[in-house]
Amino acid sequence: MNESASDVVIVGAGPYGLSAAAHLRNVGLEVRVIGTPMRFWEENMPEGMFLKSEPFASSLGAPQAGMAFTDRHPGWRTGQPIPLDTFIAYGRWFAAETVPDIETAEVVSVERGGPAGYVVTLSTGETAVTRAVVLAVGVGPFAHIPDELSGMPSWLLSHSTAHRDLTLFAGKDVAVVGAGQSALETAVLLADAGARPHVVARRGALDWNTVPREPRPLRARIAGGPRSGLGTGYRTWLWAERPGLVRHLPYRRRQRIVRETLPPAGAWWLRDRLDERVQVTTGRQLVKAVEQDDGIALTTVDRTGDRLVIEADHIIAATGFVPNVQRLTMLSPEIRVRVDTRLGAPVLTRDFESSLPGLYFAGLAAAATFGPVMRFVHGSDFAGRRIAHHIIRRTPRLRPAPRTLEPEGNP
Repeated sequence: MNESASDVVIVGAGPYGLSAAAHLRNVGLEVRVIGTPMRFWEENMPEGMFLKSEPFASSLGAPQAGMAFTDRHPGWRTGQPIPLDTFIAYGRWFAAETVPDIETAEVVSVERGGPAGYVVTLSTGETAVTRAVVLAVGVGPFAHIPDELSGMPSWLLSHSTAHRDLTLFAGKDVAVVGAGQSALETAVLLADAGARPHVVARRGALDWNTVPREPRPLRARIAGGPRSGLGTGYRTWLWAERPGLVRHLPYRRRQRIVRETLPPAGAWWLRDRLDERVQVTTGRQLVKAVEQDDGIALTTVDRTGDRLVIEADHIIAATGFVPNVQRLTMLSPEIRVRVDTRLGAPVLTRDFESSLPGLYFAGLAAAATFGPVMRFVHGSDFAGRRIAHHIIRRTPRLRPAPRTLEPEGNP
């Protein structure tokens, strides 16, 4: 069995993993990034999808200038949605420029031990000893299926992240559970693919985001607050641009901020596409789902207790993500038990470090500590910068920091 050593191992090569790697490489540390760049975005997001975030809020984090999405695509304006493939291409360009030697293996296990602190085993059979591990695994491991739907076989029930190609549902009745962007866009894309989608939502009515206006009049800027990576508003700006302050708020307050900031709603540009091809039923609470013939029957109730059974060939649960350390099976049972958590999410320091020294969590897993921006790409620069600065303070520099290279010109 091969064995190697490094200062840091980053698990995951999505926006948060790449951003942390860019900052760590800049200070001269030996960093290994394990994963395929933007793999989850390419394999688990549906074809035809657009990002909901604005162009200026869709950038990965790097210490050098010229690496933002709007640097790569200077003509992209506020209010112009970004196609999924364009964002994936940007992320891979970022990876090639900042972390060109990413290892497209998988992490099988992370254990405590060895002279450095952690032993990471790869799918290649190699073991790497390291002083620090950054878990940047994204949202995939935390896909949430409501209890009322659990136990159904995969051919009848799936999460919205399970599908790249929705044409496999052509000619089928598909119930989409949820009221957010993922549910509504999935329903529209299902209709485009020739399916018969039926949105089933707990909310009393669908909500839609407003059309962003740029430039905004002074009066609107004063009354509505500044624009940030999470939208407009003074509090929203604080949660988006100063997440380090969110950590100092009481835990229940942080929970409420994560829950209430950007609640389920569709993007303004999707509204006209949700037409008569998509059936919508709102104000319905899930009760149970049972197999019926070759399909599934979904029982719901409204506020009055009136029952409605919705029959479908398949159910797609666009029901979000719930961070839970126990679902990170690459962590050894010892680590999963010893990491301090609250309602499943890791309790983190100001530098994203867990209760186990040298073990860091970035992305959605950090939302309970730093607030709602950790659910979005916009939070990746803050996370990467904080993690890198903390690790370098605790790790002797092995060699001078590399010279910052100017990125290639825009296409």
